[in-house]
Formats: sequence, C-alpha cells, structure tokens
Amino acid sequence: MTSTLSRRRFLKSTAVGGMAVTASLAIPGLSRASSRPIITHGLQSGDVDTQSAMIWARTDRPSRMLVEVDTTDSFANPRRLAAIDALPESDFAVKRLLEGLPSDQEIFYRVAFQDLNDVKAVSVPMVGRLRTAPASRRDIRFAWSGDTAGQGWGIDEARGGMKIYATMLKHRPDFFLHSGDTVYSDGPLKESVELADGTTWKNIVTPEKSKVAETLNEYRGQWKYNLLDANLRAMNAEVPTFFQWDDHEVVNNWSASKDLTADDRYTEKNVALLAARAGRAFHEMTPIRYQPAEPGRVYRKIAYGPLLDVFFLDLRSYRGPNGASMETEMSDASRVLGAEQLAWLKRELATSRATWKVIACDMPIGVIVWDDWKAQAGAEAVANGDDGAPKGRELEFADLLRFIRAADIDNIVWLTADVHYTAAHHYSPDRAQIQDFKPFWEFVSGPLHAGTFGPNALDKTFGPDVKYVKAPDESQGANLPPSMGLQFFGLVDIDGASEQMTVRLMDVADQELYSVTLDPVRKG
Repeated sequence: MTSTLSRRRFLKSTAVGGMAVTASLAIPGLSRASSRPIITHGLQSGDVDTQSAMIWARTDRPSRMLVEVDTTDSFANPRRLAAIDALPESDFAVKRLLEGLPSDQEIFYRVAFQDLNDVKAVSVPMVGRLRTAPASRRDIRFAWSGDTAGQGWGIDEARGGMKIYATMLKHRPDFFLHSGDTVYSDGPLKESVELADGTTWKNIVTPEKSKVAETLNEYRGQWKYNLLDANLRAMNAEVPTFFQWDDHEVVNNWSASKDLTADDRYTEKNVALLAARAGRAFHEMTPIRYQPAEPGRVYRKIAYGPLLDVFFLDLRSYRGPNGASMETEMSDASRVLGAEQLAWLKRELATSRATWKVIACDMPIGVIVWDDWKAQAGAEAVANGDDGAPKGRELEFADLLRFIRAADIDNIVWLTADVHYTAAHHYSPDRAQIQDFKPFWEFVSGPLHAGTFGPNALDKTFGPDVKYVKAPDESQGANLPPSMGLQFFGLVDIDGASEQMTVRLMDVADQELYSVTLDPVRKG
C-alpha cells in the first residue's frame, strides 16, 4: 500500500511554505490584508481511473481555484492547470477533472484560491494525495460502507468525532466506496442526547442541521456539516471516495408515493422538488464525475485496472412508487433500477474484461426493508417478503441474474449498506425459487457513524444464506449510538498475483469480524 504524506512535507507544501507555494503557483504575493480566501472544508478526490481523477474544494467567496499537480509531494516539477472559478451559484464549491495522469502513480495536487476582487489575496494552499488505477496487475485494497451522521448521532468531538474514518485510513485503501445515506437531510440534530449509561452525547449543531433540509442551501449544509469532522477531512485528503446515494440524501424512503402532508417538519411538501434540490447539492458537494448525457446521473462504471471494474447502481432515482411490490409482470410501477439503467448494466457487465466485477448497490437484494416498519408493509428495497417466485421489484433482479448466467459472466460480487449492521450473504439457486442464475456473494456493511439496528429478516426468493451477521441483540434495543462500538466497514483485497479476492468485515475498533477469500473463475 502507498505510504502516507509525511507531516513535515505536508506542512512544507502548505501553510509553512506559504510564500514559496504562491510563487510556484505563479500568482502575485500574498496580500497583507487581514482577510483572504480560505479553503473551508478540506479537499476531496474521487472517481479515479488509470488516467484521471476528480478533485473538489470549497472557498468562502468568489475566487479562482488554482491547482498544481505533481508526482512528488515536494512539487519540484508541478503541472499548473488553468484556473477555474468558484462562484455563489455553486456555494463556492468547485471540482475539476485531472486528466493525462500516469497510471499506478501517486499524484499530489495542491489547491489555492485567489480572490476575484483582490488578486493579491490568496488562500493558504492545501495538498491532497491520490493514487491512480493500475494499467497492469497489482494488489488492490479498498473499503466500503454507508450511513453517516444519522438517527441523531452527529459529531461529538469529546468522543473523538467520526472515529471510523480514522480507522479506515489506517488501512491505506486505494479508494473508499460510500454506499449511500452519505448525509441525513431528514435527521435534525439536538445539542445533547442522554445515553443509557448515564452519559451525555453532545453534538455539534449548525443551523442547517437543526431542522430537516428543504432549501438548496439547507441540503448543501448537510454536506458541510459532515466535513466539520477532522477524521473525515483527513481521510478525504488522502483517499479518493466513490459516492452513490440512497434515500436520506433527500428524505426517508422517498419515491413517487412519498407523502409529506402530515409531516409538520416540512413546509415544502413537493418531494420531487426536494429531490431536485438534494441532487444538485449531492453533485456540487462531492467529487463525482459529471455525465453530459444526464448531468444528475449517479449510476456509472469505474474501471480500476485489469483486475477490477466497479459498477455503481442507483436504486432510488428510477424506481416506481413504494408499495406492496407484488406485480407478476414487469411494469413501470414494479421497477427499481429502471429499463435504461438495467440495459446499461447488462451491456457493461457483458463487455467487462476485468477479473472481478463489483456491483455497488445502495440497498441489499434479499434483506427485507419495509416502507412502513410499524405495519411491516410495503417494499422499500427489492425484497417483498413473500419468499415466493419473483414479483414486483424482484422481477428486474431475476431478469438481471438470468442474463448474467446466459452471458456466462463470472466473478460478480455485490457490496451494499443501508440496513445499519454488517453481514455476509451467499445466494444460490439450490435454495431459491428460481434456478437459472449463478451463485453469488453479497456483503453488507455500515453504519459508518449513525444508529445501529437489525438484523432484518431475509426473503428466500433468491436463496440467501447468512454466513455471518453482527447486529444489536434483543437486549440492546435499536438506534444504538456510535459510542456502543457497533459501527462497521468492509475491506476488500485483490491479490495481484493470484487474483483472489479477500473480503473482511471490520468494526470501528479495527477488529476483523469475518473474512472470506474468493477464488476467481478462469476460463480457457
């Protein structure tokens, strides 16, 4: 794994080396004025492949983003990129694609902002690091999980903040896959919460996190809140994050059937409008790639060298209304992927030449997630809970699984989050209601920093078998705080020589809870 950016070199290339840095950035000397732009929420990178990567930063005023790129943290021979503007229309957040990068190489990028109203006023620069994907076989390590700052559990600095991000950073992953519920726009925070052990959880609370998000600025504020955490910012500076979304980026369980009429927290009852505002904030505040054909699109493929392709799904944007999901024939109402995304996934899987095809799915396949938990009714995820032949949303997944078998595609692994516990599931036609699909693994992880729940029941339609599960026991109850230690992430290692994939389920204390090594199927 790559080594961390040394503190001495980092300081030399940022605040300590201020005058030298500004000279190398080819901008005027720093203003003596007391006020100059600042980088407000650290740096982020994401969607890295063999030749490019997206980077992100935010400032506090109209400014030009100045970027240098080098293969060493000394920036002895930097490539200076054309400046781009950070303007109020995007809340002064800006991202840009770094192109023409060498493969399998540590890349250092240095960012500063120049005030558009005073060219001599320049921010203290910051440095970030990433590693491009390999063009040839090498060891790969990445982490995944979901669910950040949910169920009332925000940043308690006295308890170390969002400690799981520091734990993941210790493993030096090539990238982190955030599987959704990246923010909780429907989860206002209280300043303090009394815990069962007699202690008090004390949240940092911002105006945007004191109520449900409705306006664009309030949705942006959900992201800015999470970035107040020092652990998260430290990981962002060194580990690219590949983002997908689920429901809490907008409002719990949102679909065309979501009705906010009786929810007094919301003055804006139009869920489609809330989703549009949330989607804009999601794309402004993360280093996700821009899709020209569909600017708000989340589903995409990241080719990470010859051993790995990652397929990011979006089970939220194209679904029919939540409901019983018992249709026996495919219809718009029964879809959760949508026809276009499903056709894309089939096409991309069939043409993939990577050894491993990881499908990052924001919700699990066989885990029952009710739209109405009190009534135990309505499908919020894929499974409908009847254990029978595929119906409703299960129809699309049955179609996909049949296609994978017919096209003879091997080495597919599903990674997911959403349900706030960790588990390993193996699906097999020998146990299923349909037999025309290949066995596969699904691994569940999370929460990162949110309430812990579960475990949920499994629908038997596709023959899932629980190989491992870690969740609260009945005596502990639900919505356990992060201080209870039931916060989870997963680690995936692909061996460059053997091509074996090892999946480990981990907790916030860095304990390995479960591990399995998968051998690739080789043809010919």
